[in-house]
This record gives sequence, structure tokens and C-alpha cells, in this order.
Amino acid sequence: MFSKATLVMVLVGVALAAPDDLYGAPAHPIGYREEPTPYNFAYGVQDEYAGTDFGQTEESDGKTVRGSYTVLLPDGRKQTVTYVADDYGGYQAEVSYYGEAQYPYEYGPPVTFKPQYQDSYHPNPSYQ
Repeated sequence: MFSKATLVMVLVGVALAAPDDLYGAPAHPIGYREEPTPYNFAYGVQDEYAGTDFGQTEESDGKTVRGSYTVLLPDGRKQTVTYVADDYGGYQAEVSYYGEAQYPYEYGPPVTFKPQYQDSYHPNPSYQ
């Protein structure tokens, strides 16, 4: 019984003596923040075949982020969200809609398309 207790105490002591960072990287002071890096980006997707239309633009000076994104809604309107975000004001967004909602009078089955495979490609999933 005495040897089990001694072994447990030795293991606890080794665990407490181990360094926090095993790779030897210097510890960052409390409240460490990397310097903000200015950036900007934009993208857009418009696929008439699938009925997809959306995009986003965003830029930052390192302190404030400004941007907007748009999406074509199922009712035919385009929704645009313009936003500003920073450490003091938080995230502030303005939402606007363009166009008029369109609702069909007749409903039918959803439009689906059969996948078209090339002659040399035949999917054959194998589960292991």
C-alpha cells in the first residue's frame, strides 16, 4: 500500500514539474494581440443553370472591417447586407431588399436533373 501511494505522489510531482509548453515557444503576455493586418477581398458566384447568385466584398484597414454581401432569394428579390465591425461599436449591419417578391400561381414537382457522366467515368464506391 505504501509503494502505491509513493508511486502516485511521484507521478503527480512529475506532472506538475513538466513545462507548460513542450516545444519551448516563448509564452505571450496576458492580453497579447497580433498587429492587425489590412486586407481586402471579393468574390461572386452566378450560375443561371442552378439559379445561384451571391457574392461578398470586404476590406479592413486593420482596425475597422467594412463590407457587404448579396444573395438572390428564392422569391426573386436580392438581399444586400452592408456591415461595419470594429472593437468599439461591434457588428452593425443594414439589410436592404431589391425587387419585388414573386410567387408562382401553380406549384409543380421540383426541377431535378439526372447526373451526366463521361464515358470513362463510372462511380463505384467501395466501403472498407
